[in-house]
Amino acid sequence: MKFDVAIIGAGVVGSLIARELSRYDMKIVLLEKGNDVSVGTTKGNSAIVHAGYDSMPGTLKAKLNVEGVKLMPSLCRDLGVPYKNTGSLVIAFNDSQMVALTKLLIRGNQNGVPELRIIGQGKLRELEPNVNINAMGALWAPTAAIICPYELTIAAVENAVMNGVTLLRNFEVIRAVREKDGMQALFSGSGEVQAKYIINAAGVFSDTVAAMFGDKEYKIISRKGEYFLFDKKLSGLVNHVVFQCPTKMGKGVLISPTVHGNVIVGPNAIDIEDKEDCSTTARGAIEILDTARHSITRLSTVDLITSFAGIRAHNENVHDFIIEQSSSNPNVIQLVGIESPGLTAAPAIAEHVKNMLMTIAGKQKKKENYNPIRPAPVRFKELNDEERREIIKKNSAYGKIVCRCESITEGEILDAIHAPAGAVDVDGVKRRTRAGMGRCQGGFCGSKVVEILSRELNIPLDEVTKFGDQSKIVFGKTK
Repeated sequence: MKFDVAIIGAGVVGSLIARELSRYDMKIVLLEKGNDVSVGTTKGNSAIVHAGYDSMPGTLKAKLNVEGVKLMPSLCRDLGVPYKNTGSLVIAFNDSQMVALTKLLIRGNQNGVPELRIIGQGKLRELEPNVNINAMGALWAPTAAIICPYELTIAAVENAVMNGVTLLRNFEVIRAVREKDGMQALFSGSGEVQAKYIINAAGVFSDTVAAMFGDKEYKIISRKGEYFLFDKKLSGLVNHVVFQCPTKMGKGVLISPTVHGNVIVGPNAIDIEDKEDCSTTARGAIEILDTARHSITRLSTVDLITSFAGIRAHNENVHDFIIEQSSSNPNVIQLVGIESPGLTAAPAIAEHVKNMLMTIAGKQKKKENYNPIRPAPVRFKELNDEERREIIKKNSAYGKIVCRCESITEGEILDAIHAPAGAVDVDGVKRRTRAGMGRCQGGFCGSKVVEILSRELNIPLDEVTKFGDQSKIVFGKTK
């Protein structure tokens, strides 16, 4: 198969690049090594739209962070994904930390972050009644927000596919060859794709992919962060994203509401060798909870639902995003070390990469029929009674509750499976609909989701997987 552009990696950055380029009359393919989109760094992060005070002034991180904050609300509206402008607080507990807040304030002002200010104990407790009584003050960033990173990615891919992009899953690029005609041949274990231009958005594997094109100077360190997710009973425990003063390892342990009404706590930061090690540990759990309780002393494990971990693509040598043309191949754009605030910056990164590509390839013709809108999926739980009655009249599947914890219907699951770039495994359904994300974590609805996938994909029950590869759920009949 031949394409004009091949994008390697269907995380939030690669997916938004694909959507941005789908505006143009180009043949584009989005390559993902996993069984679904958003299964790498994108699915395991803090889900924060960072205001932009943390990055060093003058860096690409700082520039694209602030630009991304401005682009995110309208992007989420166009793609029908949740976005909440909560604001954020960086809490200080002593005089030296108050000085650190002043430095962050100055940095934020240099980066062009609006509305930043330092508040005292009284205002802090007004904004966050449950904050530790020993907190002296905080840096308040009203422009910070929360989103759902995998919902944003899924929506971007759906919209890109609607506009002509080809998505190839389970396509792990293991070799790249530059052909005599200037085309780049990309090989996986099962096939080959050729493209004139390559965009490397492979996350923690971006250095490995870059080396395939002759750029061997990059070195990504896998930095794991563990998280806790708490039940919606704790909704209101915090109103903002609550940070502690950052360290050299990152922004530290935060406590934040989620767009779905839960509370998320984490991460810690551990440099590891295995780029796919998303295990959680007792040691990590103790570290996270002890640190988080310094901010909100009321935090308890009674309402803990689950724990998970994500991997960040940390570049130890360059404390900035690397987005540049390959030094070995002029038709390749390398994106390396896209760690926090990569999610926030992703819309701006997409525009930045588009402009780079237009410089390399020349100005491209825009499509006349490009549609930037991806309609929001049905969210039965959010409908009023009249709206529910009407939609059930049209399709009785919306009247069948599959996931009781989250009130997810069979109709929503069918929509997720049959959408452009739809779900093909249990975790794919979970990310698109939230079936299995409630208190019981799929204990009641999991088997029903497997049955629906088997029926709709026309595959045997024992071929349905949790997340592709060998993650089978049913292994055979017992009688």
